[in-house]
Amino acid sequence: MSVGANGAPGDVTRAAPAAPGDEADPWQRRLVRLMRGAGPIFVVLIVLLVLIALKNPRFIQPAVFLASYLKPAAPLAILAAGQLFVIVSGEYDLSVGSLITVTVTSAALLIHGDPALTYPILALLFGIGIGVGLINGTVTTRLHVPSFIATLGMLLILSGGIFYATGGAPRGSLPENFRAFGRAGIEGVPFLGQLPYAVIVLLVVGTVFWLLLHRTNFGQQVFAVGGNARAADLAGIDVAAIRTACFVLSAVSAMIAGVLLGGFAGVSAQVGETYEFQAISAVVLGGATLGGGRGSVPTAIAGALTLQALFTLLNLFGFPAPLRSVVQGVIIVAAVAYASYRLRRSR
Repeated sequence: MSVGANGAPGDVTRAAPAAPGDEADPWQRRLVRLMRGAGPIFVVLIVLLVLIALKNPRFIQPAVFLASYLKPAAPLAILAAGQLFVIVSGEYDLSVGSLITVTVTSAALLIHGDPALTYPILALLFGIGIGVGLINGTVTTRLHVPSFIATLGMLLILSGGIFYATGGAPRGSLPENFRAFGRAGIEGVPFLGQLPYAVIVLLVVGTVFWLLLHRTNFGQQVFAVGGNARAADLAGIDVAAIRTACFVLSAVSAMIAGVLLGGFAGVSAQVGETYEFQAISAVVLGGATLGGGRGSVPTAIAGALTLQALFTLLNLFGFPAPLRSVVQGVIIVAAVAYASYRLRRSR
């Protein structure tokens, strides 16, 4: 388990022995450690963005960059940030993709185009999402069902429930005040034209999750539980409560991602498909260890942005859509192998 500069678990890399002058500049020391562990994903991201810009020079224009890259990447980045909590705690959450579908299809069915119902239904849906997170956490921690199986079962339950409720063909429609979260933005921003609400939501959620995981006692406990659950329990940490809270955060991130996707992807029974695997790919690509105890919110988000950049580049070169699954599988295997290699070297 990694140790931070203040003695708490949670940094991406292990703490090096103190060197002369370290005490005088702790923030510089933290930055060096963070960049040493997180550097590769940012390098890959920059390389991909440069390749996209070379293929399509308009891509680097601020308005185009925000609208065609950051806005569609925001749901996956938010989902990855939520999934990170579960993975750092030593578990998995495969139900998030189906939760996205539940958000979009249920909202369309219940709101049925009436803008007056948007916010009450959103509150109801987020309550359902929190309930799903609590169930996932309780089944995993209290009934001792492996999280892979528990959340896979939840995925099937949610998918089957939506198919039964809609007959396989989503009904209803989303009003403009719902879709605005994903498709609209603040107009007249200097140099940008429009600042999409999706990008603002990503910045807010990313900041909140970063503070929660890296700057609170709860975050330290998440790292401790993922690093060594038995030791954390002996230290007085409620392992079950911490892991359940992580499942709730993951579910909430899925609901937020669903709201954004409903804005610009529309109502579809397939809107959330494969997002659970994309989120795990992004987290692993960002350097998190699947065994738990290691990870970073900024690098998880960078992993999601890297996947979006890669898919954008594949589209520019005319590769067929099914190739995404092949590339995603290769990325997962390569990223896990690299993370395991780094973990062995750091011991």
